[in-house]
Amino acid sequence: ALSVMVMVFVFGGVTFELIDTEIGSAPSWVPLVLGLLLLLAACGKSAQFPLQSWLLDAMEGPTPVSALIHAATMVTAGVYLVVRSADIYELSNFASNAVLVVALISLLMGAVIGAAKDDIKKVLAGSTMSQIGYMMVAAALGPIGLVFAIFHLITHGFFKSNMFLGAGSVMHALHDEVNMRRYGALRKVMLLTFLTFGAGYLAILGVPPFAGFFSKDSIVEAAFSESLFVGALTTLGAGLTGYYMTRLFVMTFFGKPRWPKDSHPHESGPLMTVPMILLALGSVFAGVVLYSGKRFEQWLEPVTGFIEPVLPFPKLWLEVMLISVVFLGAAIAVWQYRSVSATTPEKVSVLTKAARADLYGDKFNESVLMRPGWSLSESLARFDTHGVDGVVNAVGATAKFTSWRLRRLQTGYIRSYAMFVAVSMVVLMGILVLVLQA
Repeated sequence: ALSVMVMVFVFGGVTFELIDTEIGSAPSWVPLVLGLLLLLAACGKSAQFPLQSWLLDAMEGPTPVSALIHAATMVTAGVYLVVRSADIYELSNFASNAVLVVALISLLMGAVIGAAKDDIKKVLAGSTMSQIGYMMVAAALGPIGLVFAIFHLITHGFFKSNMFLGAGSVMHALHDEVNMRRYGALRKVMLLTFLTFGAGYLAILGVPPFAGFFSKDSIVEAAFSESLFVGALTTLGAGLTGYYMTRLFVMTFFGKPRWPKDSHPHESGPLMTVPMILLALGSVFAGVVLYSGKRFEQWLEPVTGFIEPVLPFPKLWLEVMLISVVFLGAAIAVWQYRSVSATTPEKVSVLTKAARADLYGDKFNESVLMRPGWSLSESLARFDTHGVDGVVNAVGATAKFTSWRLRRLQTGYIRSYAMFVAVSMVVLMGILVLVLQA
């Protein structure tokens, strides 16, 4: 809302066409202020640091709704907002760097949170936060990454909604159980769910030729083209993705059955499996279709512009490195979860405890944002009560007191009024004499 107010104040409208045309001639503070305000809006909309806390709480809702909002609508809208506002960020290095820093923190933060959760939907929620971090990194890089941000948004829509529906299928088979420690060996009784979920799993890992290989690897390539440090952090995120997604996959579909004896998991019906099959096909082929012939770049270039990434080393090295890092993370997860306890371990590392508590994001928001906000609102309430209302009440009390004192002059006796008139005339005559003598 604040950014809209600034746009109306400066430009007299809020359309993208108007902003893109006029932003170049605006004062230097306008791109900075608009960029930061739009970033704040995108953080709230797309669950990026520090406004990410709501996303995991939203997992209490219906799973098909989670699949929809995470994949194609609400949560990814912030990415579109930043990409569509590229002309604003191009004129403010500080604002674009702020987007990059927030994106990198969110990318790694979501991955670490997802690696410690036992709730299958919250693992996927952390994954969404991390993958949107990738998109925001690409958006922050400017014309070299804007196309890839939207590219990954689309491919992510296929494989993430696919995995959410797969999680819903598993939950349906186990009476709404969300704890992965009570899953295990489900591939034997839910083969179709296993295969479709596996397509999404391989896509998010970036295994060729699945969709994520083309979109996420393109973002990492653009990151290395701009900065080795940024590229290294996105590569680290790829390794963490390999770890937490393999952890989810192994705990759910492999190992020994850990579900209750009275549970009899079975494959879901066509109403649930057909959408999963369609999304699995998108997880496999969407990347190839959009990447081949560079038709996606040609489609978006008139809006976003496009600069071909130039790596400081051969592209083959990048692909080998990414696949190696991803498989290293996956291998660690396979080894670590070759045997899974049905109960959550109490003695864990400090990092795991922090990740289970969402890296204390709620406490951070409470101490940095909510408590100061409460204190400010309480102070304003006291000022309103004792300050503003006090002044108004004082005026009323003064008028009441004055009227009470004046009321005592109204005795109802004629002699009192006659005396008051006589005294008044004497006073007035005295004043008149003084004036005439002057």
